[in-house]
Amino acid sequence: MRPFFLGAPDAVTQIRPASCFWSVLRALFALPHRLIIWHLRSSHLHHSNWRPFDRRKREMKIHEYQGKELFRKAGVPVLDSIVARSPDEASAAYDTLGGSIAVVKAQIHAGGRGKGTLIENRDQNGVQLVKSADEAAQVAGNLLGNRLETIQTGPEGAKVNQVLVEAGCDIARELYLGIVLDRGTKMPVLMVSSEGGVEIEKVAEETPDKIFREHFHPDVGLQSFQVRKLCKKLDISGPAARAADKFMKNLCQLYCALDCSLVEINPLVITSGGEMIALDAKVTFDENALFRHPELTELRDLAEEEPAEVRASDAGLSYVKLDGTIGCLVNGAGLAMSTMDIIKYHGGQPANFLDVGGGATTEQVVEAFNIILSDKSVKAVLVNIFGGIAKCTTIATAIIEASKQIGITIPLVVRLEGTEVEEGKKMLAESGLAMTTADDLTDAAKKVVAAASA
Repeated sequence: MRPFFLGAPDAVTQIRPASCFWSVLRALFALPHRLIIWHLRSSHLHHSNWRPFDRRKREMKIHEYQGKELFRKAGVPVLDSIVARSPDEASAAYDTLGGSIAVVKAQIHAGGRGKGTLIENRDQNGVQLVKSADEAAQVAGNLLGNRLETIQTGPEGAKVNQVLVEAGCDIARELYLGIVLDRGTKMPVLMVSSEGGVEIEKVAEETPDKIFREHFHPDVGLQSFQVRKLCKKLDISGPAARAADKFMKNLCQLYCALDCSLVEINPLVITSGGEMIALDAKVTFDENALFRHPELTELRDLAEEEPAEVRASDAGLSYVKLDGTIGCLVNGAGLAMSTMDIIKYHGGQPANFLDVGGGATTEQVVEAFNIILSDKSVKAVLVNIFGGIAKCTTIATAIIEASKQIGITIPLVVRLEGTEVEEGKKMLAESGLAMTTADDLTDAAKKVVAAASA
């Protein structure tokens, strides 16, 4: 297999493909499904409130119940529902809704809850129909405080801190609806399918002809003729088609108005009376646009996020925790991924993706060390810096300061190149710190893998 190249122009290292490259991309962007088109860099329009590009995680997720509240305000029909954080609250919610049936749904930032099961109780699914207040309390008691494993959470699962008790519904048909940004056409695209209630990834792979699309301009919105085209393909007519016109237009308007990166409803149901109702609500937002929507930041649930990633986000760092033993501190996303790939190639396992950015300050680099060293699985650290805007002397100062503040007791391998490299190397040499220097990335990778394995 031919080698390929990644990294900054003057810091390019020849490496071979490794599975780490793709695994970190999946972890870094944590996309709900492969229909979403991700990007590494965003372009920014001139705006009176423009600010420099934010290097934090680019998507903010919210819970289903929060998404449905946004739907309700936008004129998108949803069922009556109540959030419960204890079995007693779930029982009271059932009585308040007043129907003969209800559904108790675990609220976590992951899909596949219906088929998901509790790690502590494999007989309990994340979504369950209940027919009494006592049953609602029992299911809520099973879910709350335990970890739900779904196709999107991984084997560690996600802790359930709240449930949604929702009224029952007369379902005649189940459909799928999703809105994402198509970067090829530079427009949002509305996707619908007759295969609702199942994993859309499976539909896209096995029967892609059952997914229908309509692009729309954000300034114009979805048009009625486009809704009619989709209804014809989905075999929707009569009252349901009229309901679809308002439903789909309002949803597309919400997507653009709130700078969403994803709006997904699975299933979208049609009742026997021709009503169209969102039985689910998955909404994520472009974090780079949240300065326009300060009210949305209040919906963020930090309990659903990796604590170290939240800490890095607050410091303006791009960090993703992985499962390896070699901590990585790098500037530049491309160079960071190159670094992880070559570590993998030489037999090591990266413990994280961490990009301090081109303009990192001493304080940010010290915080980066704090975050890396807080991971007890880290056995060695590799610092790989190509000095451009972030000078090598800045990194050297931060390494020395981090050693003074927190103490670096595990093997440290440092490779510096670029602006003020000689001055930076001299500072490190005179600091008296126990570290290993490397002349190039291959040399650095071999040394850190050996150190972590010792």
